[in-house]
Amino acid sequence: MPHFLLAIDQGTTSSRSIIFDQNGHIQAQHQIEFQQHYPQKGWVEHDPEEIWQSTLESIKQALHAANLNPATLVGIGITNQRETTVIWERATGKPIYPAIVWQDRRTADKCINLKADGLESMIQQKTGLLLDPYFSGTKIAWILDTVPGAREQAEAGELAFGTIDTFLTWRLTGGQVHKTDATNASRTLLFNINTQKWDSELLSLFNIPAQLLPEVVDNAGEIGTTPKDLLGAPVAITGMAGDQQAALIGQACFEQGMIKSTYGTGCFLMMNIGKQPVINPNRLLTTIAYRLEGNSTYAVEGSIFIAGAAIQWIRDGLGLVKSASETQAIAERSRYDQSVYLVPAFTGLGAPYWDPHARGAILGLTRDTTADDIVTASLQAVAYQTADLINAITTEQPGEQKGSNPISWLRVDGGMVANNWFVQFLADILNIVVDRPKITETTALGAAYLAGLGGGLYTGLESITQLWHSDKSFQPKLEPSLRHQLYQGWLEAVRRIRTQS
Repeated sequence: MPHFLLAIDQGTTSSRSIIFDQNGHIQAQHQIEFQQHYPQKGWVEHDPEEIWQSTLESIKQALHAANLNPATLVGIGITNQRETTVIWERATGKPIYPAIVWQDRRTADKCINLKADGLESMIQQKTGLLLDPYFSGTKIAWILDTVPGAREQAEAGELAFGTIDTFLTWRLTGGQVHKTDATNASRTLLFNINTQKWDSELLSLFNIPAQLLPEVVDNAGEIGTTPKDLLGAPVAITGMAGDQQAALIGQACFEQGMIKSTYGTGCFLMMNIGKQPVINPNRLLTTIAYRLEGNSTYAVEGSIFIAGAAIQWIRDGLGLVKSASETQAIAERSRYDQSVYLVPAFTGLGAPYWDPHARGAILGLTRDTTADDIVTASLQAVAYQTADLINAITTEQPGEQKGSNPISWLRVDGGMVANNWFVQFLADILNIVVDRPKITETTALGAAYLAGLGGGLYTGLESITQLWHSDKSFQPKLEPSLRHQLYQGWLEAVRRIRTQS
């Protein structure tokens, strides 16, 4: 009898549900986009109710498309946009403020002040993170300080905080379960990745009541169960992970040194570093990759805020293409060494620069620059930013470029990797083999695998490893001198738009 898994992939721009079989093959899926809100410059918000309704509808539509009785599901796996922050009333389940999205920059000054107070090193040692408005801690504090009466309600135990995984679990279980998993907890600035607990010193620093926080659980196991009337039958939630950790699992990067890079709205590169959390000297993040049966595996991560979002801007903001799929043909007729550099710092620069006040720019324009050059530069920018991350992992100084890269291959996924030109340029600028898997929906796949582990369908990580298959390997072909020239031009472009050194 076949076994099926439901993966909920709640992302930054859409909510999607995918039904997988036990071999990781997609049986049906449904995706619903939702609105982005920009109430002020640098602010990004979502409507939590719209997130919930789009998620629920996508589940029902995917089950219908698969003609599947929910009672036959082994379990549900949830993966989510990380750091996005929701606070709601325990009694009603009603959010007290819109969800503040991970891209939001409203707490940048708060982070700068904490850095000036010399607190970043202590925070990094405890959490593996840096002081940046990207993370949830300062978002929580902002809501408590801004919404009238919120702090008093929080201290009275009347409110609940969650990242999107927690909010969805609350809603899916009819308000019975307030839990997050270790990977999402590790992105809040409040969770000590050494002790595996919410840290009282950090809670005091950010002035956040402990009673606001969810219970932290493993990534696979019995997390909660949906009521019968929600989907037509009770279904167990047996897997949960932040989207980038889920992609690492979907890519079967279970051995120390294995590395993946996901190209969605942003780009997130993650390398498995084993059982000990090691702080990276070049301002990359140390985070929990996954926690199974109480045992954590750690990763080093570089976060790029704008990847696919740059292509969306080229399409929607500038109108240079009608669809992202056109960019491959445009790039193929352009020169690799065209002089234009697009630095997509629309919401600041992420790793390894961490400059929240930097803003985007197009440099190197000449009279003969064409729209094709700008489109190509937007693709190249994502590859250059990946090179920044690889170099920060493998060298002593960010921006340094070694002739021989100690990383020999990279597994990639996400919407952008359907573009063969982009993946080849990535291999060329990194000077490593880039592998694209047969199933590129690795974020949702990782959530499904965790649900399968938690539901007893898989015996362990080795059974998941056997399900990974390569679609195509891209070999580097670029002349070393041109590679160096192109990347140095990028570093100069970044230097020109930075506000912090």
